Amino acid sequence: MAADAKALRVVVDLNRCQGYAQCCYAAPDAFTLRGHEILFYDPAPPAARRGAIERAVQACPVRAISLQAGADDGETS
Repeated sequence: MAADAKALRVVVDLNRCQGYAQCCYAAPDAFTLRGHEILFYDPAPPAARRGAIERAVQACPVRAISLQAGADDGETS
């Protein structure tokens, strides 16, 4: 896998998330809020969504979302 196409890993601190849904507006293909407190997201999204997810990270008012380089082999430790 090329260095610029490294796997992404989205981490959401669900204890910190307050359901403001700013991530859903910034990256609607990556985040979905059901009701007022159930957040659905892909923890290993395709690299093509990186820009939208970075906007979601910045848009979160409580900084509950982080984006990390994931394992290239699909395994987590």
